[in-house]
Amino acid sequence: MAALYNKSFPQVIDVSQVHFSVIFQHLAILLRVLLTIDEIVANNSILQDHWNIYKGVVKSVRLNPAGFDVPPDKVVQMEKLVKKIDNLIMSSRLTMHCMEQDFDDSGIPVSKNTLFIEEFVINMRFLLSRLEPKLGENVCEVRHAIDFVSLSCLFALQSRMFHDVNKKLFRQIWDMSKKLPCVVLIGPVTWFIDKFFTDFLPAELQTIDAKSRDQCLQNRKNYLSAKIEALQREFQFYFFAVNQWLVTMTSSSGASQSLDDLTSRLKMYLEGISLGGRMRRTMENLLNLHVTLNKSMSVAVVLLICRFVSIIKSINDCYYRYSNQTTQNSIHILQRIQYQILSNVEGVKKKLISDKRYSNRRLDMLSALVLFSNNIDAVPTTQRLLVASLSLALANQSKLLRDEEYLHLITQIQQLGVLSQTVAYAMQTTQLSTFYWHRGVLDHYFQHLHKETYDATDLHFMLAAVEDCVPCLKSTLHYHSCDVLVDNFRQDILSMFKQQFLEKLYKNVENDLRLSVHAHLKLDDRNPFRVGIKSLRQALSLSPLNFMGEFVDIKALTTHYLDQTFYNLTTVALHDWKTYGDMRKVATNRYQLKMQEVHLPNQQLEQGLDVLEIMRNIHVFVPKYLYNLSNQVFVEKWSNNKHLNTINIQHVANSIRTHGTGIINTTVNFTFQFLKKKFFIFSQFLFDEHIKSRLVKDIREFRNNCEKLKHQYPYESAERFNRGIRKLGVAEDGSSFLDQFRVLITQIGNAMGYIRMVRTGGLHFCSDAISFVPDLEEIINFEELAKADDISEEVNESFAQFDSSIGRLAKNVGEGSDYFRMLVDVFAPEFRDNKNMHLLNFYAIVPALTINFVEHVIICKEKMNKKNKIGAAFTDDGFAMGLAYILKLLDQNSQFDALHWFNSVTRKYATDAQQQNNKTSAPGSDDSEKLLQTRELALKRIILYRREFDLLYYSLSSARIFFRAGSSRSDQADNKTNEQATTGGAAKEDGAEEK
Repeated sequence: MAALYNKSFPQVIDVSQVHFSVIFQHLAILLRVLLTIDEIVANNSILQDHWNIYKGVVKSVRLNPAGFDVPPDKVVQMEKLVKKIDNLIMSSRLTMHCMEQDFDDSGIPVSKNTLFIEEFVINMRFLLSRLEPKLGENVCEVRHAIDFVSLSCLFALQSRMFHDVNKKLFRQIWDMSKKLPCVVLIGPVTWFIDKFFTDFLPAELQTIDAKSRDQCLQNRKNYLSAKIEALQREFQFYFFAVNQWLVTMTSSSGASQSLDDLTSRLKMYLEGISLGGRMRRTMENLLNLHVTLNKSMSVAVVLLICRFVSIIKSINDCYYRYSNQTTQNSIHILQRIQYQILSNVEGVKKKLISDKRYSNRRLDMLSALVLFSNNIDAVPTTQRLLVASLSLALANQSKLLRDEEYLHLITQIQQLGVLSQTVAYAMQTTQLSTFYWHRGVLDHYFQHLHKETYDATDLHFMLAAVEDCVPCLKSTLHYHSCDVLVDNFRQDILSMFKQQFLEKLYKNVENDLRLSVHAHLKLDDRNPFRVGIKSLRQALSLSPLNFMGEFVDIKALTTHYLDQTFYNLTTVALHDWKTYGDMRKVATNRYQLKMQEVHLPNQQLEQGLDVLEIMRNIHVFVPKYLYNLSNQVFVEKWSNNKHLNTINIQHVANSIRTHGTGIINTTVNFTFQFLKKKFFIFSQFLFDEHIKSRLVKDIREFRNNCEKLKHQYPYESAERFNRGIRKLGVAEDGSSFLDQFRVLITQIGNAMGYIRMVRTGGLHFCSDAISFVPDLEEIINFEELAKADDISEEVNESFAQFDSSIGRLAKNVGEGSDYFRMLVDVFAPEFRDNKNMHLLNFYAIVPALTINFVEHVIICKEKMNKKNKIGAAFTDDGFAMGLAYILKLLDQNSQFDALHWFNSVTRKYATDAQQQNNKTSAPGSDDSEKLLQTRELALKRIILYRREFDLLYYSLSSARIFFRAGSSRSDQADNKTNEQATTGGAAKEDGAEEK
């Protein structure tokens, strides 16, 4: 170059108006490579320590070559090589050695060549002017920052080579450096302009003083603080920009159709590369500045940096997924740009040819244009584009091209270089091998991933960013096999991932399942609007993660952990098998986990009374337990223990699982025998002359005054009947005959409630047992299939037993047995027979029974709040079940409904409440206060009675539903016959009483 720009040397070509900027640009890149090597060695303390050890070994060999079996001359050569490496490479002086060379020793003047000095300055200004607009905060990419380092190296070479510092260039570079407080050369190696100029500019010129260095340090601190403060806003900007670009990229994946489409796709491809480069520069600057300035990094900044990494890798992933379409479209865009360049150059070439004043310079320009066109009109390789750039610089003499035209052509050449390998260039821009030196942030990222609401799909991109370190690891030479380093790195990252994320995810899923299963207990507040919500399902729905050839299936690992945990805990406490079974079902429904059955024997500590035991002692069970119709549970009346036993559907299902479904029919038979005995007592009570005559009298009185009473059985009649029965005598415990009759009906109702619970428990057990059958509508007959294939008799018999078991289960689940209807059908004919006419007056005693029951329930509930709780109860729906059953047996539902008894009760208490409200006395007197207190107590009593009657009405209505569905046409015909018989029987008894 100095020879070209020297008038005293013979000129091969006239370059007085030629500026080979591309040569100076590549020279700057070469210097930056040397500087990067120096910085890598200087920042690697381990390498320095090991090098010192190695030099000590070489010195030991020199002192005793015979002991190491090395010839002395070889040791001398070795020492010379070690000394040379130590002085140049290990002392980080490659760049300095290059700049301190004596460039004038070749006989060609360099340092004093004024033309070359001017040309150097011109090219520096040109390169700086082109780079300066690209160093803005919102446009500067990694490659632009690296180019600035290259030009700074070139300026340092200029200053040392010519022994002078160009003040204007220095000021321009210094002002530009304020936009770049630091530049990441590679990995943890960070470049600072103040340190660089201090080390490489001539010391005698004192260009950088202490004040300038302090100012640069303060600028770096201010830059880091401002960057952290604005990081959230910057991330939001890039997040929306990248998502918009991804949508555009995805929607434009087809073949290009028009020139405008090619232009938009060129812009789109370059925009994706630019976004990746800008975000990568931001991420690397933040990580390295925190290390350089020894400033701690907050968790929020760590997580934001990790999110930057994820969206950078999303760009990488998009280019990878659409690499085929991108390559095909890039070819069309290349051809379009080549056509534009050639068209523009063709016009310039014609203009040059049309000028008849030929000269050597014009001939050189024309030849350069031809060479330029030939290289552009071919495959745009790196060598061709370099030759094209040189030929364009040679052709642009005498202002052949305007400045904007020349810059536009240079830009298009650069675009050709990018588009010739678009995908590879994009991959290189979004390559994040820097994470190898900053992988400590992954620990915090994994640790907080399950706590924060960050998107779990970022895991794919985060692991892809970590995997970018693998090519660097595979290029190592200090191991016998680089696979050792790669395996250690893989295990290190996976161990961190499992420890900080997977194990905590396992615990979170397990805790969520436990809280869901135990939601009936009093737990901590789980309202997501107050305590937040953890998105566990999103992490479990991820596809398997591929990291360095090893797949990590989060869903499968979580399933394995839960299966193992549930199995181990079930073996320790078999009575918790049901809890863990429910947790498996919740895991399957909520998280779609394919859980395995533990196949361990089931056990239940709270088994309750065994069905077999209850069946054998049903006469003891029925009077000792109270039935709750709504919850289908029996509660023990009284116990000497501190707790009361209960029996529910699950207890019955557990007993059926133990003894088999055959005990259901046996239980019904035992209940039938028990009911026979109770109905005998029932018949005797109604046959008693005192009871029968009072009932007939009340029925006749109601019928005679039906219109006057508005078809409502009078409350006073039922109350009078109740008092009349009590006058007949009481037992030792103070109970009347009507109390005992009420207890009898309650025991009958408890027996029916027990039958209902056994049937429901059987269905519960059968549904669980049949759950493995895929389709109950089309059950495969394995016996027929076995016979068709002519298998052995033993197999055929086994299949027959199997088909029989499946068929029995399917029948029980599909149909079940209506035991209520069976018990109605077996007793109804006898109840409705003419010889039992005295039973047909039963419906008339129901009002008195309800009053007796309500009084009894109120007394029982009041005892709940007393210290002595003997006789206390909060439910006794067996009475309502017994009434409904007997009314069905006697077919007296319509007769009882005709009494409109509950309407009469409602009217009676409404009238009483109105009377209490109407009572008044002189205000201010003592009587007024007493009357007010009395009225309040009376109103509370009225409300209490009315509520209990309402509850009884609801229970009775619900119980009657169980027996209403079983009526048929024959039942209806029998009903009509029984009604006539009842009417005739009542008329006969009325006549007998009159006589």
